[in-house]
Amino acid sequence: MFPNKKLRGAVSTIAAMGFIAATLPLQALAADYSAKELRALGLSSDWRDGRSVITKGPDGKVIYLYGQVQPTVVCAPLQVCDIELQPGEVVRNVMVGDTVRWKVDPATSGGPNGNTVHLIIKPTEPGLVTSMVVTTSRRTYQIKLRSDDHRYMARVGFDYPEDIQAKFEAANRQLEASILPGAGVPAENLDFKFHLQGQARWRPTRVYSDGTKTYIQFPSGMAAGDAPVLYVTSGGENQIVNYRLKGHLMIVDYMIDRAVLVSGVGSRQQKVRIARGG
Repeated sequence: MFPNKKLRGAVSTIAAMGFIAATLPLQALAADYSAKELRALGLSSDWRDGRSVITKGPDGKVIYLYGQVQPTVVCAPLQVCDIELQPGEVVRNVMVGDTVRWKVDPATSGGPNGNTVHLIIKPTEPGLVTSMVVTTSRRTYQIKLRSDDHRYMARVGFDYPEDIQAKFEAANRQLEASILPGAGVPAENLDFKFHLQGQARWRPTRVYSDGTKTYIQFPSGMAAGDAPVLYVTSGGENQIVNYRLKGHLMIVDYMIDRAVLVSGVGSRQQKVRIARGG
């Protein structure tokens, strides 16, 4: 290609000089920063470029988990990108690295009690990369902006760790509310097919079983001394069984089919019969 040896040598020398010149800035960069500063730069780069869980929200919204990584929003000229913040969040400041070729306009949706702020992003040309910092009444967003010639993200939003935690806590509270005393399992897993016959001031409010034990729940106003004695009916006879009282709950360590609760003697005796099934 180059028949002249001197010309080939000159080209090689120029190429070598170009390679050295290209590597000098990188070497200078490492030399200009301390180990601590390089470590910090690496950590920041890891956060900006790290992997994140990105999901699809309603109406095609791209959902980032807030704080996991630096989110990237890709926009295109003549299109608008909508970044939706948390309902009720108030924007304090919006700072964009390139304010000449990127335009950011505010918008709102929702009623007076549930306003949601939207940031409408518009680049003037493709091939741009910059960053944007948004400070609000609740947090700070650091977002990377890129522009493409035609591809763009129409809607972008966030999931928030505290909201996810609140949903789990609400679900746990609901589950705990559905768990009946003593059984320790949700109400839908219990057998309530027990029938009561008879009247007494301590008549149980409900009887249920978890498949292993039987629970007899008494009114909260029942005094400890008013608790009746439980007999299991078997072969036409009443037999005393072992049970324990825990507050207003009587716990029998096995399933019962027929039983009777008795208190008092003679004319003042009160009975309530229990039958399972049907």
